[in-house]
Amino acid sequence: MAISTIALVGAGYMGGGIAQVFAIAGHPVVLADADAELTKKNLARLIAEAKDWEQRGLFLPGQAALVEQHLSVAPSIEDAVADADYIQEAVPEKPAIKDAVLRRIEAAARPDAIIASNTSTLPIGGLADSLDKADRFLGVHFSNPSPFIPGVEIILHAGTDEAILADVEELVRSTGKLTARVNDSPGFVLNRLQYALLKEAISIVDDGVATAEDVDIITRTTFGFRLPFFGPFAIADMAGLDVYRDCFKTFEDNFGERFATPEGLKKLVDEGHLGTKSGGGFVIPAGDTTELVAYRNTAYARMQQLLTELGQAPGVK
Repeated sequence: MAISTIALVGAGYMGGGIAQVFAIAGHPVVLADADAELTKKNLARLIAEAKDWEQRGLFLPGQAALVEQHLSVAPSIEDAVADADYIQEAVPEKPAIKDAVLRRIEAAARPDAIIASNTSTLPIGGLADSLDKADRFLGVHFSNPSPFIPGVEIILHAGTDEAILADVEELVRSTGKLTARVNDSPGFVLNRLQYALLKEAISIVDDGVATAEDVDIITRTTFGFRLPFFGPFAIADMAGLDVYRDCFKTFEDNFGERFATPEGLKKLVDEGHLGTKSGGGFVIPAGDTTELVAYRNTAYARMQQLLTELGQAPGVK
């Protein structure tokens, strides 16, 4: 792997979790935060946290030792990044703070170092304006809590040198995470979807259709129940794209343009692509679905068993 040394700038809950992920995969990680004392405190927290999670069975035996072995601290951002192949920025989601930190990183880093931001919503191209040499800059968005969420968005801005992409994806995949390439857009994929869902959920409550508690129950026990196994495109393919088009018509008739039938869906249905039952769909071809249905039923049954075992989340109605 071309990347062997890592610096993590911002060692709080988000950045610290990313550092644990890299450390468990065997990568040396140098931490830096606002000041040396805070960095040391965060290191102690990360090690103690890893030991606690291992005792509780959330980490595998020996993973806490890997965290302790591979994490170290630097007295400053400049010291942390000076010799790093890959630098991950995970400071607060405020453009002014990120701008200042990225400038400090670039000034102290090697010219060939890869710099990545963990921003969750800020366009990567905008952050790239902070750098003189933005071709080795991209977004690498881990989700919180990083040790336990498997997906990572990889976001290129218009000026990113695509030659660095393979090394970054190899690094992230070496931790066991799944990567998805995303073009630069505010919120990328994860938060654009997440915030769209929240906005509609709030509208439902504001319209008096259901309470917040009941919206949450419906979300997590119906379509949300499927989402660990199937994304929205796969779910639509299995249900029937013609069915979805008909439902969109009802929504459009009642809610107007914001629920108009998407052009991509119209095109597929008009061309005879109705999902798994005929012509294939967005992501699943047509054909015998016996094995797919068996997997689906097993997955949902196991999910219900897990939820029964864990019980209701504390403090959630």
